[in-house]
Amino acid sequence: MKRISSYCIFLMALLAADLCLGQSAKQVIRFGLISDIQYCDCEPRGSRFYRNSIAKLDSCVDAINQQKVQFTLNLGDIIDRNPKDLDTVLKSLSRLDKKVYNTPGNHDYAGVKDNKKLHDKLGMPEEYYSFKKGNWRFIMLNTNEVASYANVAGTWKEGALKQMYADYKAATGHEAADYNGGISSTQLAWLEDQLKASQKKGESVLIFSHHPMSCAKGLTALNDKEILGMVAGYKCVKALIAGHHHSGAFCYEGTLPVVVVEGMVETAGQNAYGIVELYPNKLVLKGHGRMLSRTLEFTNP
Repeated sequence: MKRISSYCIFLMALLAADLCLGQSAKQVIRFGLISDIQYCDCEPRGSRFYRNSIAKLDSCVDAINQQKVQFTLNLGDIIDRNPKDLDTVLKSLSRLDKKVYNTPGNHDYAGVKDNKKLHDKLGMPEEYYSFKKGNWRFIMLNTNEVASYANVAGTWKEGALKQMYADYKAATGHEAADYNGGISSTQLAWLEDQLKASQKKGESVLIFSHHPMSCAKGLTALNDKEILGMVAGYKCVKALIAGHHHSGAFCYEGTLPVVVVEGMVETAGQNAYGIVELYPNKLVLKGHGRMLSRTLEFTNP
């Protein structure tokens, strides 16, 4: 009887350990990730094969649908230069079984006179926004808000852009490029309010943007240091994820992982997209084609 009792205790201990392991590894969120489709009905330029992006995107959509994700994130530069191409890309994206959340890239403003019309066409509820899935908050920044191509002339953002240009040159010794953009003081305050609320509620946060905040010298948001300085105070933020730099990159800002995903438009035939699986203690990016696979272990799960 004593031997049976000991055996039962042993089995119960194994079951408890298995349950604990299962809870720590439990997948809670699964989503698709795309950036820099940059479609254009035009000839290739260097390593960018613009016209090929539609076939790649169609293949990507089919694969993401098979993966049964809960949603997909698109990090901008849907088109390259012709506004009329946007409908072609959106038609392909509309085949996704689940919702796609967009944030624009610098190329998407080509020919745009009214930013709100672009944002509405992309299905964005606001110029920048967030949404929740489970205990995760997904923040979609718009790093094109303050930029030379984003219709800021004659608005208060024009002065903000001039100041960002001056600060950028003082910090780097170089002039900012036309494709550089940043976020306004209003968006920065909104971001901090989002992080305060998430930290108070015990939520975990991922921040997405077109321009990276680090890892890509000369290609980051104009006021990247200001954004990073504020975000550093919030342990609820688990990673920063961006596009824009087609080669992709990875680095840390302190203990905060910064992921720059590879762009779809590069190369004649190799695709670039990912499936992200979020667990309580880690993020697993399963890259396809040129997009690299990564596993990020959270230091403060």
